[in-house]
Amino acid sequence: MALIWQLKLLFSPLLIILLANVVSSRTRPFTAPTVTPLTNSFPRVPIDPNFSNAFGASNIKLLANGTMATLALDKLSGSGLVSKSSYYYGFFSAAIKLPAGISSGVVVAFYLSNADKFPHNHDEIDIELLGHDKRNDWVIQTNVYANGSVSTGREEKFYFWFDPTKQYHYYSILWNSYHTVFLVDNIPVREFIHGSVFPSKPMSVYATIWDGSEWATHGGKYPVDYKYAPFVVSFSEMQLAGCTSDPLACSKSTPSSGVDPVNGPQFTKLSPQQMAALDWARKKLMFYSYCTDKNRYKVMPPECH
Repeated sequence: MALIWQLKLLFSPLLIILLANVVSSRTRPFTAPTVTPLTNSFPRVPIDPNFSNAFGASNIKLLANGTMATLALDKLSGSGLVSKSSYYYGFFSAAIKLPAGISSGVVVAFYLSNADKFPHNHDEIDIELLGHDKRNDWVIQTNVYANGSVSTGREEKFYFWFDPTKQYHYYSILWNSYHTVFLVDNIPVREFIHGSVFPSKPMSVYATIWDGSEWATHGGKYPVDYKYAPFVVSFSEMQLAGCTSDPLACSKSTPSSGVDPVNGPQFTKLSPQQMAALDWARKKLMFYSYCTDKNRYKVMPPECH
């Protein structure tokens, strides 16, 4: 958001139109790097019986014997699923197909949270997919809250290199004691290395769609237009490969014990191939990072140094 306003101040309207055309996923010429897919390392699980309804039950439909689900947002309600288990570290992924058409203000989220159990000191790891208006495509926002630090939003935003409404794409979170990694189609787009502040308590997995009109599209400039409703998102190929033991057992587990499935050397550090893909994504696709937003943070959070 800060970058957009700076461009308005510095450049002519004609150049802004040209830039908007360049960043559109429908015209973006980027070809993603080749990486070894992490999604091949973990089993898929059905949505039923591993999830229950979180809200908006009438807008949730289970399909294909419970392996798929559609969630809808209409004028009455959004909808969401929550995992029946909570996890202390793991790999969590979903294949998601986003609503087509005008979707400003619509937010589709795949995330981990323990706000229900720790309302004043919660952790959260977010993948939020923000709907588009007539000029701009869907974008992905990542965020991390740790130990109740909700006043410090750690948002980073990225453009897509594909149209996320045409087919299913993988959105994944790798979370262990070393780092949190956000991946899109197995391409790492962000690595949050754990320092003094990082998510450290068991969390549940959520899949939701809801009205984010107040902030999601240009700071709330373009709210949800319900004449295009219902907005329907599809979830499939869920992966919930997490440690469900108590935190002490998870933290002391070894790769061979099988207690913590993401404690092996292939998960605690990005490979050279993954590092190259991460560098590509951040150079080509990232358009906002809290670490460079000096208007928002006069003193940068410690992990930004």
